[in-house]
Amino acid sequence: MVNREKIEEAVRLLLEGIGEDAGREGLRETPGRVARMYEEIFAGMEASAGEHLAKTFTAENNEMIIEKDITFYSVCEHHMMPFYGKVHIGYIPDGKVAGISKLARTVEVFARRLQIQEKMTAQTADAIMEHLRPKGVIVLVEAEHMCMTMRGVKKPGSRTVTMVSRGEFEENEILKNRFLSLVR
Repeated sequence: MVNREKIEEAVRLLLEGIGEDAGREGLRETPGRVARMYEEIFAGMEASAGEHLAKTFTAENNEMIIEKDITFYSVCEHHMMPFYGKVHIGYIPDGKVAGISKLARTVEVFARRLQIQEKMTAQTADAIMEHLRPKGVIVLVEAEHMCMTMRGVKKPGSRTVTMVSRGEFEENEILKNRFLSLVR
């Protein structure tokens, strides 16, 4: 759970550390604003994907279901800078499906943590496998990382792509390629 007091204290120290006056008019309320923002953007720390994937519906269809272009925003644990992009999820149900908003909510659980993209991709796939028990799942994440855009190498527009396959998607290249052609 977010500790607002500690965050506010840390922000004041950070402001002083960069040479600012934390008491000046424009910054006086900044520590509180940052604490409230962190409470929102790190809400996934206490959340469970299982909560969102618990509600399922019986489905006769065992063909691939794709939810694509799920926008997400996360914060890199290495530099505490944002990374953001799109998630594409495909799965083959085994008698039950989740409501489509539940896939986006699952992404949010993992995106709203200090995170690395590679781990977020795997966590999303593993949660779907665990809670929906489909025949297979594939998750593709495309993101721009502000730590590459604003600092260091300074390459805006570059995207990092990660993909994780589980179940039938691991074994079946034709299925994997069909998913990739549909999300592109």
